[in-house]
This record gives sequence, structure tokens and C-alpha cells, in this order.
Amino acid sequence: MKKSILLLFLLSIAFGTFAQSKAEQQVADAVLVWRKAMLDADKATLEAILAPELSYGHSSGKIEDKAMLVKSISTGESDFVTMELTEQSIKMAGKTAIVRHKLAGDINDGGRPGSVKLLVLQIWQKQGPDWKLLARQAARQP
Repeated sequence: MKKSILLLFLLSIAFGTFAQSKAEQQVADAVLVWRKAMLDADKATLEAILAPELSYGHSSGKIEDKAMLVKSISTGESDFVTMELTEQSIKMAGKTAIVRHKLAGDINDGGRPGSVKLLVLQIWQKQGPDWKLLARQAARQP
């Protein structure tokens, strides 16, 4: 009986170390909302989840603000056909979250199909009750 209780106690500690905090889960959920909005070219959701101060860096070196990115995605000028995010990590710093992940996807930019494999850094900030994408920078995977 004591061994069972000790084992349960140790397992709960082990699983607790890997569990995400509430804030980390909220940020992870926000990343998924952003991903879906990008795939669906959902202008209203992009407007809601992007911070007014957004700085969005592409792997090409192009940098867009919120208005430019929303226009580019919602008009189909930039189009993600598929997008897979892997190896995501989230680190909290107060009301700021640092998100890193790998992004692999198929694109159709300006009518030209292609594919991308990127390393992405996103900075999310808690603004009021919501998490907003404040900054993003992508680099091509080596």
C-alpha cells in the first residue's frame, strides 16, 4: 500500500513538471487560432488576434505591420495552403510569451505554388484579457 501511494505521488510530480501552466495553454491555443486564421484567410480573426503594434518578419527579410499582413493574407496575395507546426516551445515572461516552433507548409504566393520549411519565433503579449501576436520572425531551416 505504501509503495502504491509513493508511486502515485512520484508520478504526479513527474507529470506535473511537464504540464503547461494556464497561461502557456492560453498562448498555445492562441497560436492554433492564428494558424487557422492564416489557413482560412480569416480577416476578422486576424484583426482580433494580431496586436496593433505587430512587426511580422518573413524569412525573405520582408517586414509587415498588422494592416499589411491582414491585407496580404485576406486578399490571397500570400496564401498558406497547408501549415504544420512542430517542436513548439513556450516560455513565459510575465505578460509576454516567447514561442518557437518549426513551420512546414505549402504556399501559393501571387499564384506561384511552393513550399516552406521555417524556424519561427513569435512574441505574444497579454493585452487586456486576450493574447495578441506582437512580433514574429522566420528563418529558413538549414
